[in-house]
Amino acid sequence: MAKGRYSMGKVIEVNGPLVTIQQPNIRNGEQVRIGKLGLVGEVISLHKHQALVQMYESTDSLQPGEQVEGLQRPLSVELGPGLLGEIFDGIQRPLKKIMEISGEQISRGLTLSALDRERLWHYVPSPQIAVGQLLGEGGLLGTVQESETIEHKILLPPGVRGEIVEHAVEGDYSVEEILAHIRDPQGNLQALKMYHEWPVRTPRPYHSRTQSVEPLLTGQRILDTFFPLLKGGKAAVPGPFGAGKTMVQQQIARWANADIVLYVGCGERGNELVDILESFPQLTDPHSGRSLMERTFLVANTSNMPVVAREASIYVGVTMAEYYRDQGYDVVMVADSTSRWAEALREVSGRLGQMPVEEGYPAYLASRLAAFYERAGSVHTLSGEAGSVTLIGAVSPPGGDFSEPVTSHTKEIIRTFWALSKPLADARHYPAVSWTESFSDYVSQAAQWWAEQVDPSWSQRRKESLALLAEADELERIVNLVGPEALSSSQRWVLECANTIKEGLLQQSALDEIDSYCSPDKQFAMLDLILHYFESGQELIDLGVPVEQLAQLPENGKVRRIKSTFRNDELAALQRFAEELWQQLDTLHAEYVSSEGDKAETPS
Repeated sequence: MAKGRYSMGKVIEVNGPLVTIQQPNIRNGEQVRIGKLGLVGEVISLHKHQALVQMYESTDSLQPGEQVEGLQRPLSVELGPGLLGEIFDGIQRPLKKIMEISGEQISRGLTLSALDRERLWHYVPSPQIAVGQLLGEGGLLGTVQESETIEHKILLPPGVRGEIVEHAVEGDYSVEEILAHIRDPQGNLQALKMYHEWPVRTPRPYHSRTQSVEPLLTGQRILDTFFPLLKGGKAAVPGPFGAGKTMVQQQIARWANADIVLYVGCGERGNELVDILESFPQLTDPHSGRSLMERTFLVANTSNMPVVAREASIYVGVTMAEYYRDQGYDVVMVADSTSRWAEALREVSGRLGQMPVEEGYPAYLASRLAAFYERAGSVHTLSGEAGSVTLIGAVSPPGGDFSEPVTSHTKEIIRTFWALSKPLADARHYPAVSWTESFSDYVSQAAQWWAEQVDPSWSQRRKESLALLAEADELERIVNLVGPEALSSSQRWVLECANTIKEGLLQQSALDEIDSYCSPDKQFAMLDLILHYFESGQELIDLGVPVEQLAQLPENGKVRRIKSTFRNDELAALQRFAEELWQQLDTLHAEYVSSEGDKAETPS
């Protein structure tokens, strides 16, 4: 094979998305183009002079004997300024440009660059860099203002280091123009541009992992207060159809305190992805007041697109997330859904004739899931920055069965599990996150942050509220069997206050201007107020106040409405409301004690 030329071969057999080719000089993992249309594929196995290729485009009309070109590189993505605000398909082709060229249907064999080659970016060289200086991997060359809120750092790619020979001056450049020349330790001269390519199946290197204690704040009380996720953590959102996964993911993408948000639609229905693609550009970033798309980009691969591209889209997304992590940003990637990704693995493994295990999935399902989620983390980058990638994978178990393989394996890997409940969704309780099936292994670390930033009693109050909800669930089972008359006044008060927690704290409207986002301070203030109200009522019941009298107090309704009554910046007004509430309860306490005393003094 001549240097710099494509390797040549031909098609032997076509089996759906799998194509067998005759190619003596190809390598495993290499990208290829096949046939007159130049369909894109990737070599997944070699046998003597034959290779098996999985195709990222439909193989309809492809015939044996057609030509094959090896591209001498693995499936890679372009990394540079211009990613933010864009919408890509599963192999990083920009959908806006595809729409202009081929309309609503993606033409097969279409080759488009992910980054705009004509757009000019204003490049500002780093003042610390001079000709003759040695620069290591991840060294900062300069910066580009990618959006109003995100400064894009042009770094030396991993594996590149050496002496700066030439460096461009400040000015406007396209991504193809050379910004610098560097002489590596072997004496070779390399040209550096604004972008570089990186193979998607290879995790980008970093200096070291760090232990984060800062939670990823979403403004959703059931997530932040009860089942926290740390920056750099890994979480799953399992739930059946209609349980509200898409709304939960949109709320996370909109409100999370991350620098960059990446949404990967992997095999979901086209109408759901269309809703997301249309709604995201219209959303306003609450942190900057500008368009949310200035810090967001999307990868869309619907269920009617080629199955193998669905499998690749996850890796394309996480590689771009790691690229922004390397610049020192906190990145959140939402993958919707890993179940469709696993189904793609199942289909390909079935065509390969591999031995199926649980429900037809391949034996390597668990290891592939683990390898994907392992790319999450909070790290010290090669440039010395602190950055993180937080992975949140949606899971769509058939019929809501959490014991099926994808959900069960995911549950063993991740550390935060936000289980969505169909009964809660049917009862119009949103977000429909079950407080009995969900869990978080990050509570002890998150407690440090809450203690320092909000209140030292956060951990204790959280435990008390979960215990109250668990007790209420047990009492509801008793009520369903023998009726409420079997409960004591104290137990009936537990049920009343548990309902207050569910309606006043856990329920949250994404469409309510006030309640859509709840700050950490307001979250704790609400939790503390409701628990204090429960404890005060318990004291009154112990004195003999009828539970019916407490349940009929108008304050009950006021407590349940505080979520939409007080804004995040009205904590002082919320505190005044709490003080007035305690005064009313103290008055009731005093009146009852006085009336009981009068009864005791009255002769029988």
